Amino acid sequence: MIVHLIDGTYELFRQFFGRPGHLNEDGFEVGATRAVLRSMLGMLDDGATHIGVATDSVVESFRNDLYSGYKTGEGMDPLILAQFPLLEEGLEALGIATFPMVEFEADDAMAAAAAIADADPDVDKVLICTPDKDLAQCVREGRVLQFDRRNDKILDVADVVEKYGVPPESIPDWLGLVGDSADGFPGLPGWGAKSSATVLFRYGRIEDIPQAAGQWDITVRGGAKLAQTLADNYDDAMLFKKLATLDLSAPTISSVDEVRWAGPAENLPSFAANIDAPDLVAKAARLAERT
Repeated sequence: MIVHLIDGTYELFRQFFGRPGHLNEDGFEVGATRAVLRSMLGMLDDGATHIGVATDSVVESFRNDLYSGYKTGEGMDPLILAQFPLLEEGLEALGIATFPMVEFEADDAMAAAAAIADADPDVDKVLICTPDKDLAQCVREGRVLQFDRRNDKILDVADVVEKYGVPPESIPDWLGLVGDSADGFPGLPGWGAKSSATVLFRYGRIEDIPQAAGQWDITVRGGAKLAQTLADNYDDAMLFKKLATLDLSAPTISSVDEVRWAGPAENLPSFAANIDAPDLVAKAARLAERT
């Protein structure tokens, strides 16, 4: 059994900015929603049996209470924001397990569901479908993999190390030092991707990096300055690491049975008509006959 966990927020943005929009009869933009739903049916058509989709139903999360500069919905196109509830309604109409996050984020939901699926002996593999670097922290050798569907690229542990210079368990520390502009936190001055990877590959965690460069048993360009910066900004580094650490307590599933696709809901025809996508009904019905 392979469990697919989808970043619905990423998929909605990708479709919104990657293809022409579409107005329904009431004049509402529904193009990205239609595209994502068709993509999910495409996955089922390709043989996926267990699918869960996480969305940022509310852009803000508990992290905004921890750090004032954390990302918000400010400046986002209202045409895409309005499609979040529409997408969630459409996924449920298709019968696909949906995790709309309010207090948490979609990344937390995927991480939490991946951990539950990973613990199930009947699960052969978990594919976390997103290119978001945060999710690299969830990768486990040969079992929990990160899948960039757009570029058809799968990351296992060795691939994470090759790409970021650190193993999955050090990704939150790496982001804490380097920062993440997409999420709105800056990291520490001078700590670039390469220097952070070099230090963390040796020490693993921010907490285990010696406070003085003279205590380091590795050579890093500008090491003395980096060590001083870390000592002076240690609390910030730990805060940024916390922001980058995915929360496995996000509410998702209690069993992988909850993400097994068993066919569409009764309201799919009316929903599909509302977004001018009658093809969803016929395709979902055909796929349901195979289950």
